[in-house]
Amino acid sequence: MVIPTMAEKMAEGKSPEVLFWVGCAGSFDDRAKKITKAFAKILIEAKVDFAVLGTEESCTGDPAKRAGNEFLFQMQAVTNIEVLNAYEVKKIVTTCPHCFNTLKNEYPELGGNYQVMHHTEFLKSLLDEGRISIEGGKYAGKRITFHDPCYLGRANGIYEAPRDLIRKLEIELVEMKRCKSKGLCCGAGGAQMFKDAEKGDKEIFIERTEEALETSPEFIATGCPFCNTMMTDGVKNKEKEKSIRVMDIAELVAGAKDL
Repeated sequence: MVIPTMAEKMAEGKSPEVLFWVGCAGSFDDRAKKITKAFAKILIEAKVDFAVLGTEESCTGDPAKRAGNEFLFQMQAVTNIEVLNAYEVKKIVTTCPHCFNTLKNEYPELGGNYQVMHHTEFLKSLLDEGRISIEGGKYAGKRITFHDPCYLGRANGIYEAPRDLIRKLEIELVEMKRCKSKGLCCGAGGAQMFKDAEKGDKEIFIERTEEALETSPEFIATGCPFCNTMMTDGVKNKEKEKSIRVMDIAELVAGAKDL
């Protein structure tokens, strides 16, 4: 699987349909790399003309901004915007809601105006356009619960695209008591991913995992690499990793299609 870079496309005088923004997690975290590969396989299967920035991609600056370092955020953002604008990028798709939120809502005021889509939205659009088909496959009839990522759901109001994809897989979707606009954070947002837990009775990811386990799922579906990490840690904490799998929706779609 060879993924072209924007530099290679430009050298050929071509402009791809979409830029796949991989993100730090999708580039460097071993678990999140599997999500990146799964999504890329679907794009190739759907014959989507896409490219990545490769080594020219830098962190969007989301963790710096959430941690209060606005100066560092703006430095990172402006550097990225210069690269994106040089390639005349119009449409960006990303598997990370943190990247999605930052690129979509915070880059415009710094001169970066793009159509930005989360990968569940983009997969739903491919489905609606008939560019991919999804059947139940090996997940048909399995019991699954979906954890809404904060930056996809409550911050941007995207709740149905991931659920539509889950239903197309003919999976039995069971909702947690706190879902959609009342969803509970996995505990990693706001740069909390990178700091030690504060004093308290229980960590947030344990609380959220307990809510997921109440639905007696075979799978916990996520749409965010950070959520994936936290829910996986929660399942391990409860010693349920042999019976419950945490998977990104892109992995479920790719798995159902045996890509």
